[in-house]
Amino acid sequence: MKLIIGLGNPGKQYKNTWHNLGFLTLDNFCQEQNFPVFKKNTKLLAETSEGKIGKEKLILARPLTFMNNSGRALLALKKYYKIDPADIIVVHDDLDLPLGKIRLIKNSSAGGHNGVKSIIENLGSQNFLRLKVGIKTPLKEKIETADYVLEKFNKQQAKKVAATIKTATAALEVAIIADAQQAMNQFN
Repeated sequence: MKLIIGLGNPGKQYKNTWHNLGFLTLDNFCQEQNFPVFKKNTKLLAETSEGKIGKEKLILARPLTFMNNSGRALLALKKYYKIDPADIIVVHDDLDLPLGKIRLIKNSSAGGHNGVKSIIENLGSQNFLRLKVGIKTPLKEKIETADYVLEKFNKQQAKKVAATIKTATAALEVAIIADAQQAMNQFN
């Protein structure tokens, strides 16, 4: 069993913001794999969907906590499903990667990402796979980081976001069906 957690902020006002690319990637994955619609589970502090790819059972989760408290939701999910950190995949936005790029890494520090920092602190480990989805555009240099990640992307950027999410979804599939190393070799 694997847990794939997409990071973002709950609420309609955050739907198409840079910080929600983890949610958007999971939404796309859920749709492509014909998983059930996400359901709110307040006990687990997340919206979840469960399904299988081949013989691998997957739990998809979108935290109901806000980004900076993502670790609280992950810890609740980990305890409930009794999942080892090595079987967790965290999907999140990355300010250092240009829009259109993704990168898979394992056993790495938070790199300044507060959602990932919360996960590492709550999990007591950084031994999990991360799928980083690039969000860096020229606008990033012009405004504060906290404002940038909550900006909505425009129609032109939305096309590139959609393509990036498709690539991220394909990377998740390879990481699940084959393994993390093959996904890294193919997509990094």
